[in-house]
Amino acid sequence: MAASAIPPIPERCDTCAVRHKAICAVLSREELGGLNRIARARVVPAGQVISGGADDIVFANIVSGVIKLTKTLADGRQQIVGLQFPPDFLGRTHGQPGTYFAEAATDVELCAFPSDGFKSMLKRYPDLEHRLFENTLDELDAAREWMLLLGRKTAQEKVASLLLMISRRVLDIGCAHSEDMNFAHFTLPLTRADIADYLGLTLETVSRQMTRLKTLGVIELIDNREISVPDLRALEQVADP
Repeated sequence: MAASAIPPIPERCDTCAVRHKAICAVLSREELGGLNRIARARVVPAGQVISGGADDIVFANIVSGVIKLTKTLADGRQQIVGLQFPPDFLGRTHGQPGTYFAEAATDVELCAFPSDGFKSMLKRYPDLEHRLFENTLDELDAAREWMLLLGRKTAQEKVASLLLMISRRVLDIGCAHSEDMNFAHFTLPLTRADIADYLGLTLETVSRQMTRLKTLGVIELIDNREISVPDLRALEQVADP
């Protein structure tokens, strides 16, 4: 795992792709400088565990890439329970450490903070703690939506909902390579086996539903992982009819 000191403002923060959407968006210029002084840039290759071991990254803003959260069951099986995208925040600042492992689904770039230093910042800057609380509520809402998806939606609706969620997150961080907000183009951060695990489907069902969405003209499969969505509204109608 590579780590390096983050250059001082404005070289780093002013050019950060997630600066105005991450938790640090609430900080003043002076406060941002204080946070920047304890921050470290970390690049984590795909497949590497980010947290859950002895050398954990405790707190971090996701700058690029996708993280999958997994839970290990008593029999050793792993279940994907969530995905995190830029500019999501990784880490739990209150209570006991989480029981989930965070693994890089793709190559991930993080803006990481040491535990003691970051907790001191929370005490000094109430707006920062308030922003983290808002993020927690957003994650709770997303978890409830995902419970609805897993419990009530058909296989086609589940796959379409996942693709719609990824499309919206891609657009949100300005990486859709298009000014058309009804179009998205991205590389799937998960394998089809991971998607099956995440959605509670079989691998064969996921592949079948991908092919069906392509036949309907809702998505275009450039290759096994690269996808274009020519009309997000059409995808939304399939995901939530």
